[in-house]
Amino acid sequence: MSEVTGHSSATNIVEPFDNTPSLSVEEIRDFLLENPEFFAQHPDLLEKIRLPHEQKGSVSLVEIQSDQLRKKVRHLTHKLNQLVTIAKQNEKIYRVYTDLNVQLLRCESVAEVQFTLEDVLQERLQLSSAVIKSFKGPHAIPELQQRLFTEKRFKNTNFFFGRLSQHERQLLFGENQAESVALMLLGDNRDIGILGISSSDASHFTPDMDTLLLQQLQQVLNIILPEMMGY
Repeated sequence: MSEVTGHSSATNIVEPFDNTPSLSVEEIRDFLLENPEFFAQHPDLLEKIRLPHEQKGSVSLVEIQSDQLRKKVRHLTHKLNQLVTIAKQNEKIYRVYTDLNVQLLRCESVAEVQFTLEDVLQERLQLSSAVIKSFKGPHAIPELQQRLFTEKRFKNTNFFFGRLSQHERQLLFGENQAESVALMLLGDNRDIGILGISSSDASHFTPDMDTLLLQQLQQVLNIILPEMMGY
């Protein structure tokens, strides 16, 4: 009887452990996410945990964390350098357009305006060409082409950035390279003409570009050109 009783007691002790369900991977993951200080409270575990690594074989969790941190630092440093480079480029472009606007206000003829645009934009920003195509006068764009071009490129805006068809490139820029362009309508009533700026780089001018600096240039040209062109 005592042997049977002893056997029964042993069974009663073991059964709860045998029937206890093990923790799932998800439960362990959730626990660690909810307790990020767990390894800080048990630092001895960090060196004991070993994980497979493609190049190094088995490595500790600390090594993996250190490697990930180094990669993150390198990535952030690269991004920071990119931002600094972009900031310097933007500052340069801003200064060029500020100087250009001041020079344009001193011009006394359309020829001077054209020369100033070419000199500044081509020499200082390495753009291919800058042209003013008027809507009136002996060298004006034919009226039908004006209307078709305006309806196609300036339907809802005074600016266009991107690529043109071969016919459009020829119409505005002649033989000058124009793989991508920035265009703006001139005149408060969109009736003076078009300023076209072209680049030999197909990706230089894109539809998502900001118009702030070109808006300022447009405002200056809209002030000085009407009187010069007899409007």
